[in-house]
Amino acid sequence: MIKAQEFWKWAFSDFMSNALRGVLAEYIVACAIGCTERRRVEWDAYDLVTLDGTKVEVKSSAYLQSWQQDKHSAIRFDISQKKSWDAESNKSLKDATRSADVYVFCLFAATDKTTANPLDESQWSFLVCSSYFLNQEFGQQKTVGLASLEEKGLREISFDRLNDEIERCKN
Repeated sequence: MIKAQEFWKWAFSDFMSNALRGVLAEYIVACAIGCTERRRVEWDAYDLVTLDGTKVEVKSSAYLQSWQQDKHSAIRFDISQKKSWDAESNKSLKDATRSADVYVFCLFAATDKTTANPLDESQWSFLVCSSYFLNQEFGQQKTVGLASLEEKGLREISFDRLNDEIERCKN
C-alpha cells in the first residue's frame, strides 16, 4: 500500500520550486491570519477566506529557483483579472475580475541558496493591498514588478505584521 507521507516526501519536498512555493506561501499567509482550518481549494476564485469573510489572493515570487541560475530572478507577480470559478457555487464568472478583497504579495527574499529555507517565515517579506488599489493603479495590467508596487507606496512587511496589514487593507 502506498504511504501518504512517503508520497508527500517524494513529490512535494522541493519548496524552492515555483508551484510548491506558491502553495507554501498560501499556507504561511493562512497561518498568519488564522484560517488554516479550511482546507485549500485548488482553482477557487481566491486562495483564503478570513474568519470575517474577507477573500485573500496570495501571490508568490523569489530571487532563487530550484534550478541552476546565472543570476537572481526578477520579482514579478501575476495580477491579471480572471474569469474565476467559485468552488462554493460551482460557477464561473462571466467577466474577468479580481475576485479577492485583498492581495498579499509574498517575496521569498533569500539570495543565498546555501542558507535559503522557504519554511523559515523570517526569510519572507510581504506587501499587501486591496483589489480596489490594484484596479485603480494597474487597471488591466497582467503582471507587476516589486519596484512598481513600491513606487505606488506599498512597503515590505514581516510575517508578524501580516494579519494587521490585511485588516487595514480590507477597508
